[in-house]
Amino acid sequence: MQLELHQLNLRYERLRKRQPREERGLLVSLSEIGQQLPVVVIQDAPSFILIDGYKRVRALKRLARDTVRATCWQVPESEALLLERGLRRGSEDALDQAWLLAELQERCQWSLEELARRFEHSKSWVSGRLALLQALPASIQEQVRAGAISAHAAMKYLVPLARVNAAAAQTLASALTPLKPTSRQIGALYAGWQAGTERTRELIVQSPQVNLQAQATRETPPPSVTQRFLQDLGALGGIARRAHRTLEGRLLAQLRESELQEVTAAFARANGEVQRLVQRFEVEIRPC
Repeated sequence: MQLELHQLNLRYERLRKRQPREERGLLVSLSEIGQQLPVVVIQDAPSFILIDGYKRVRALKRLARDTVRATCWQVPESEALLLERGLRRGSEDALDQAWLLAELQERCQWSLEELARRFEHSKSWVSGRLALLQALPASIQEQVRAGAISAHAAMKYLVPLARVNAAAAQTLASALTPLKPTSRQIGALYAGWQAGTERTRELIVQSPQVNLQAQATRETPPPSVTQRFLQDLGALGGIARRAHRTLEGRLLAQLRESELQEVTAAFARANGEVQRLVQRFEVEIRPC
């Protein structure tokens, strides 16, 4: 079925995280080949509640399209939400689950027991997910939805920070937004905050870019003798494989006599060095 975009009720858009890179790719795809998959709606006359397809709808709006191809599920709203969750199970994280649990608890007035039954988990699992929302300030949740901070980093580092110091977590999250840090970088900041003095914590929270720059420029220790030897062996193996592929391309048959003599001499020298290495390795590895 074709629907006008203005007919869609987007009440569950706040339950979805935005992923700018994926949405840019989707925008290009829709522009070049059009909409391939329908969005999912349920009827709520005179409008239709969008259950699945928020990225596609946003992309269509950016392309100034007026309609969207949709399929309408003939199920109650709560069942539609649970069914959609089941279809993308494995791609959701704990924050996705927490947002949906909180929505169903508020909209359907479901108890913890009912939520646990519907999600096929224990009451403690439900309580734990809902506690994430209680610990994580709303401003940080919005940054996660907008794709400015990854859900993984928010759950692993900002939730425990917020439980200790909510104001520090909010200040840090705001400062991180323009930096687009990786989860690893946020983890390093959190570790520094845990181990730091009061002054260090203040600097990390207010100017995380300074700390990240210091980490990036910090001198790394030189590799050990074992690491260098392993690197040399890896390089030697890589060069041998590349040379082997060259020979498979029948290089020798294409050479002039003078070139063939030069290559043969160079190969003999290289082979001699490799044989010396092999012999030395065999001597060193023998038990005393």
